[in-house]
Amino acid sequence: MASTSHTDTPKEAPWRATFLEHVNSMDSPEFVFASLAPATSSSSPTPYVPRARFCIFRGLWAELPENKHNNAPKNERVYQSDMPTFTTDVRMQKVWELFASSPGKAEDVSQVRGSGGGGPCEAVWWNKETKIQWRVKGEAYIVGPDIEGEGEQSKESSGVRTTKSELGSRMRIVKEDGTDKWSWKTELTSHFGNVSPGMRGSFANPPPGKPVDEPFEGDLKVGEKVEDLDDATARQNFRVVVIKPEEVESVDLSDPKTSRRQLYKYDSNTSSWSQQELWP
Repeated sequence: MASTSHTDTPKEAPWRATFLEHVNSMDSPEFVFASLAPATSSSSPTPYVPRARFCIFRGLWAELPENKHNNAPKNERVYQSDMPTFTTDVRMQKVWELFASSPGKAEDVSQVRGSGGGGPCEAVWWNKETKIQWRVKGEAYIVGPDIEGEGEQSKESSGVRTTKSELGSRMRIVKEDGTDKWSWKTELTSHFGNVSPGMRGSFANPPPGKPVDEPFEGDLKVGEKVEDLDDATARQNFRVVVIKPEEVESVDLSDPKTSRRQLYKYDSNTSSWSQQELWP
C-alpha cells in the first residue's frame, strides 16, 4: 500500500464493536452528515456556516461489507480501520465544503476534482429500536480516481499524498501477507460496485442543483441504470468519503434510570482512545 508510514499502529477503538452492532441492526443505516460551508454573505458573523444532509453508511474503510451483487474486483481483507465511509458525487456541495474548510482551503471548485479535503465534520446516527445515538466528530477525506497514479510518488498531487497519509495512519494491519498488493484504486472500484445500478446511474445525472432550463454538457439523464463498472461518466463523478474520527459519543436512552453518555477521544501521541462515562 502506497502510504506515509507511521511509528505506532493505531489500537482498535473501544467503541468499534458496539457501534457496528447498533448501526448494522438499523433497517437503513442512514445518518446526518454535517460540514462547514464558506459564508457567502458579507454580513455573516462567522466565516463558515453549517450544512447537514442524510447519507448512507457504507461500512468502515478497508472493510467493505460482503455483497453478493458486487462483482467488482476486491482487495484481500488485510487492513482494518475505525473510519466510517459513504459515497457521493464530486459535483455535490459537500465535496466543495470539505476542501474549502480544510487546512488547504480550496478557493475554487476546479480545485476539488481530485482526492483530498480534510475539512471538519460531524456524523450522527439514531437507532430508534435501541434508542441509542452515535455522534462522530473528525475530519473527512475524499478518495477519487486520482488516488493511485501511474507510478512514482512524485506524480501524486498533494491532496492524494495527504489523503493516503491521514487515512493510512489509522489503518491497522490484520494480515501481513498481502499488504503489498492492497490497492486504493481497487478499494474505490469495490465501493462503486457495491452500490446498485440505479445508484451508479445517479453519478451520470445532469449537474446537481443546476436549473432544469439551463443547458449542460454531455448526454446526461436522470433515472438511468449503470451496469458497467468502468462507465466513464459515472466513474468521473463517483467519490468515497472517509471520516477520520477524533471524538466519538454514544448516548444510551433505552432506560431513563440508567441513561449514560460515553465519550471517546483519540490521542495521536499514543495511537489509542480514552473513554469517559458522562451523564446523558
